[in-house]
Amino acid sequence: MLPEKPILQRRFDLDWLRVIAILAVFIFHSTRFFDKLDWHVKNPTTYQGVQLWTMFQANWGMPLIFLISGASIYFSVSKIKKFVSSKFLRLLVPLVVGVFTHVAIAVYLERLTHHQFYGSFFEFFPQYFQGWYGEGGNFAWMGLHLWYLLVLFVFSLIFLPLFSLLKDPWKPALNWLGNIFSKVGMFYLLAIPIMWLSIVIDPRTPLGGHSWGGWSLLCYIPFFLYGFLLISHDGMQSAVKNWRWVSIILALICTAGLIYVYGLYGNASYGSLRYNIVNGLYGLNAWLWVLTIISFGMKYLNFQTNFLFYANQAVLPFYVLHQTVLLVVGYYVTRWAIPDLAKFIIISTSSFVVVMVLYEFIIRRVDILRVLFGMKPKAKMQTLVSPIPSQIGLKPS
Repeated sequence: MLPEKPILQRRFDLDWLRVIAILAVFIFHSTRFFDKLDWHVKNPTTYQGVQLWTMFQANWGMPLIFLISGASIYFSVSKIKKFVSSKFLRLLVPLVVGVFTHVAIAVYLERLTHHQFYGSFFEFFPQYFQGWYGEGGNFAWMGLHLWYLLVLFVFSLIFLPLFSLLKDPWKPALNWLGNIFSKVGMFYLLAIPIMWLSIVIDPRTPLGGHSWGGWSLLCYIPFFLYGFLLISHDGMQSAVKNWRWVSIILALICTAGLIYVYGLYGNASYGSLRYNIVNGLYGLNAWLWVLTIISFGMKYLNFQTNFLFYANQAVLPFYVLHQTVLLVVGYYVTRWAIPDLAKFIIISTSSFVVVMVLYEFIIRRVDILRVLFGMKPKAKMQTLVSPIPSQIGLKPS
């Protein structure tokens, strides 16, 4: 008889971190109205201090999400056909739905606020399909903020053969890597590929531009792979967790250094020594903060509650809808003659409520909408899980 494969225990810390990371993205987009950088809709007055905050969040936000995504794949990669169909339904379906529906509203509001269109949304909608967004046209083929769904789908397919091999026939090689990086402080060396990519990739190229959540798309690959490696090796996880206080101290020191050198060399040209220093520190800082967040998560968040069960189901529809709702609310609120802090509070709070109302009373309760927003139908969910799962082996969704 063949030996039975070990049952993988659900990692609730990944669920918590996923929810926290998407809430961080929501906060990030809530503040984008008020920073100095261009965005779809802007407040009349913008602030350098807010820009520092959004740059800080951009530094670790999407890298953290890609690491969590890579870690989650470890639990689901064994059945390839089911894996591909699941990724198609959970990622491409909500992306396509968003591209052809509510993302058009976001592009319309951008054209209005940038004085590139005058008229109603119904007058604009036929023009939405004219030309590619980012190249002078309007059609947002990547779904604006939904680009993550597309990139995650592509990464998942590209690295599926590697992950499948590492999970089974090449598991000794995966263990060997985990053994190396579980030794004292060795996991900090994983910052080197991130730093190198941050330096060498030309930001003037399509793949190198920093419009993808503040990073080049290629820079997300190490985080994605590291998530798979980390979750596969108990010793490496223990090492990262045990060094959590060292990680947060190093992250704070590196952040201070990054702010200082960015103030000196922030506009340095690609290829210069100054550019290399800024972007090298940017990559290092991201890895230190990701290590800090996941290490504290592993220490304190590996437990289940009814709230987590609910939030983990809501996280994808919330992500899909949140930016469009923020832009609609922000388009009107930023024009009000009230203090900017009040605007931020109203925009963020009311947008959160609107998204959750749409989810709770419409999306969550209608099977076709659940599928269109990347969720499982209600009947299937009821056969798979209960509010407080007692089974061992439930895979992170």
